Amino acid sequence: MSQTKEILIHDRWQSLRQLTDARIALGHAGSSLPTSALLNFQLCHAQARDAVLQPLDYQSLQQQLEALHSPVFILHSQAQDRRQYLQRPDLGRRLDSHSQQQLRDYLAGADQGADLAIVISEGLSSAAISHHAQPFLDLLLPQIQQLQLTLAPLTIVQQGRVAVGDDVCFTLKSKMVVMLIGERPGLSSPDSMGIYFTYNAYPGITDEKRNCLSNVRLAGMSYQQACHRLSYLIQGALKLGETGVQLKDESEASDPKGSNFLLPTQSAQ
Repeated sequence: MSQTKEILIHDRWQSLRQLTDARIALGHAGSSLPTSALLNFQLCHAQARDAVLQPLDYQSLQQQLEALHSPVFILHSQAQDRRQYLQRPDLGRRLDSHSQQQLRDYLAGADQGADLAIVISEGLSSAAISHHAQPFLDLLLPQIQQLQLTLAPLTIVQQGRVAVGDDVCFTLKSKMVVMLIGERPGLSSPDSMGIYFTYNAYPGITDEKRNCLSNVRLAGMSYQQACHRLSYLIQGALKLGETGVQLKDESEASDPKGSNFLLPTQSAQ
């Protein structure tokens, strides 16, 4: 009885898969993908959909953040629900009238706002915020204190886009705003958090006025790296009076570890 030939044909470049999460060198079985590769793709696709559609537990996040800084407001964009948020990006960029009034009431009687406002929203990945917002802020807030900056109330905006942070910053009369938001999930990164930093933000400001740190997650840019880079940008913005294309991120040169999240970490010998 003749031996059955192996159905799975391995790709000659399979060793390169150690260097990337991209779907390369998967091999084939006849003219099709191997079953394991197909099942993995379906799993990652389901995780990406869940990241977009799974609601964020706002009350639980509020309780976590109140242990770091108080008060913490839960606000809402003009998008009434998730469906409208996905279909009308413009509505996610502005606070609704009730949320704006909440902030005005808090600020009533104050001559000026704080140096920095921090805004959190699920964006396109609730998993990103539920996994990373609290541990990242646990590292960032002590650095804000070391820089002797005043901090506005933390705000969680339901159904928010990046630009909703401008609305919060402007209403609170803050000098700068940091926006933590869930990024559009990829098939290998359903929980990636983005950080957007803007000086003198106001409704309608354009994106070239922002600095962005992307891919903050356990398999991407670490919390420590993101905190170091954001602190560098904050100090640069205070000196320059601007963010965005005018403010270059040269934080790696000032990082004593000289680390780069794009390169594999070498273990100690």
